[in-house]
Amino acid sequence: MSRYIIGALPTPLDPALISLLEQAETATIGHWRHWGFVDRRIAALRPSPRIAGTAFTVMMPANDGTILAHALDSLRPGDILVVDRLGDDRHACIGGGLAIAARTAGARAAVVDGPCTDIEELEAANFPVWCRGLSPITTQMLDMGGQMNVPVSIGGVVVNPGDAVICDSSGVLILPPGEAEAEARRAIAAQEKGLEVQLRVAAGAKLGEISGATAKVLAGR
Repeated sequence: MSRYIIGALPTPLDPALISLLEQAETATIGHWRHWGFVDRRIAALRPSPRIAGTAFTVMMPANDGTILAHALDSLRPGDILVVDRLGDDRHACIGGGLAIAARTAGARAAVVDGPCTDIEELEAANFPVWCRGLSPITTQMLDMGGQMNVPVSIGGVVVNPGDAVICDSSGVLILPPGEAEAEARRAIAAQEKGLEVQLRVAAGAKLGEISGATAKVLAGR
């Protein structure tokens, strides 16, 4: 059996959809959707604007980074590199060199279910990374095998190649492409309504009355 499995490149998301998704806060969508959010311990290494893109998936074992180095050559503008570490939480798979390669290929960010390294170099490369923190111990080219552009598991969520990915300060959300636009538009509308409520409260209105919470509490006394 082959040590390496290489799937077809996923269909890229329309740039207009990516732009729309970047207006949608993950925490807004979390008001009604309860699936697709990766483990909250996978977080941004540094503050970053909201980023959306097409999931480009990699599955790599233990301390072997061979498949990841190969995958970087296939990344395209608009992709978000999504790396399944198969449970390894010791070896950092992305540092400064790989970040520069991914950024040069046009990748918008990386989401790693494991640690990364070289935070100063990641910052210098201006390549946003969401991961499980930092580690000084790195992967090597050991030719153990791996898979690319296949379904992977990231923070308890199945990610298929071509899925929509939204990364922001609150976390990471994975959406099937067919659901992404509707969820983004619903979130944007909710955010606009929320801003109106904030302005009313700032002007003296009572949040409990606006939300209906006060009426519920009084009715239940």
